Amino acid sequence: MSKVVIVGAGPVGTLAALYFAKDGWNVELYDLREDPRLERGNRASTGKSINLALSHRGIEGLRGASPELAEMIMKNVIPIYGRMIHDSNGNQKSQKYDVHGLHINAVDRGWLNAVLLDEAEKKPNVRLFFKHQLVNCDFPRRTAKFTKDNEAIEVKAELFVGADGAYSTVRRQMMRAAPMDYEQKYIDAMWCEISIPPKQMSDGSEAYALDPNHLHIWPRKTFMLMSLANIGQDKSFTGTLFMPKELYDDITYPLDLVDFFHSQFPDAIDLIGADYLQSQFFNNPKGHLISIKCSPYHYSDRAVIIGDSAHAMVPFYGQGMNCGFEDVVQLFQHIRESNSIASALELYTKTRKEDLFAISDLAMGNYVEMRSSVTSKLYLMRKGTEEFLYKHVPSLGVKTLYNMVSFSSTPYHIALQRSILQGRMFKAAFAGVGIGIIGLTAYGVLRARRVWEK
Repeated sequence: MSKVVIVGAGPVGTLAALYFAKDGWNVELYDLREDPRLERGNRASTGKSINLALSHRGIEGLRGASPELAEMIMKNVIPIYGRMIHDSNGNQKSQKYDVHGLHINAVDRGWLNAVLLDEAEKKPNVRLFFKHQLVNCDFPRRTAKFTKDNEAIEVKAELFVGADGAYSTVRRQMMRAAPMDYEQKYIDAMWCEISIPPKQMSDGSEAYALDPNHLHIWPRKTFMLMSLANIGQDKSFTGTLFMPKELYDDITYPLDLVDFFHSQFPDAIDLIGADYLQSQFFNNPKGHLISIKCSPYHYSDRAVIIGDSAHAMVPFYGQGMNCGFEDVVQLFQHIRESNSIASALELYTKTRKEDLFAISDLAMGNYVEMRSSVTSKLYLMRKGTEEFLYKHVPSLGVKTLYNMVSFSSTPYHIALQRSILQGRMFKAAFAGVGIGIIGLTAYGVLRARRVWEK
């Protein structure tokens, strides 16, 4: 029986462990952290959002590991049907994700990770190792060295899988062993977690302060606040403030912060409370946002990287985990269909690269959309036209880009290409005198569709 060593016990690495175990491999799953199931009550020290957006690609990944597991997880999510846009006067307007009611799902990050680890621990051919730091890999010898409590530990395996995040040690070891193209970017925005507490009701109970079935966004052109409901008894929201460093630097004193929120997010400060806002802003860490592209994703038949190790992306499309789960699905499709691990890994790199580069670019672009474009008349006009055609003339195959990315398995690069072609048609239509816009658009998209299908 072949043995695989997976480095990184986050959701993507643990899902990979379930797939390997299902296919009969002996699996050893290593992580630098303490077992996260022991840290559930210690989230505040990290400042890291507890929410993840689970959508079609991620759900399919879970189903591939276990339909029963996926069904159980889907009973513990909050459906999110669209964005709720908050203007500078505190007015709210809903923008639904899909005309047929399709939705993404808010899921607790720590809970999901714990559920996957519990499932992996049940497997007789899976072993979990925490507080193990990867030092180096010797791929020709098929060995890796870890340390725990200052003790060196060498392990052997037929295959090493890196799921150890944006700053992946496995990826660095692969770069030492063979040429790898690598690009790293930080965007001009930092983030800080700003939670919204539950609303106290007259009977002493607690309720959500905002509609829990929407992603709430306060778009302000160059910066934004966004918030997503938490799952559990406290009925709180996890909010995140995204804005350039210079704006953070301008807020030096508590009064600066209160004035800033009163002018930009007046309804939010009423919900958060000035004192709680100040405590969070000045005590929670401020993080940078990184985007990483690289290729290849494998080394010979010895190693492969998945998830953030292969494609760390900014969070604005909610596809980081979903894309990582899809990595696992596609990797195993090649493993199961190929006659060797070497050919499977080579095909994985060859077929995955274009999609991973595309979703990285889409995530970058969605930051502009969320903080600015969602209030644009042109954006809303195009969205309305695409949704009209999607609903009333489905044979054309017109869908919004968000629909193709979040509610289907359409390859990311194909979704991007289709969106660009649709955009050209709409631009040509909108440039006219306004007569026959829908018909002209439908004709153009139908022609474009014939190109896609060739």
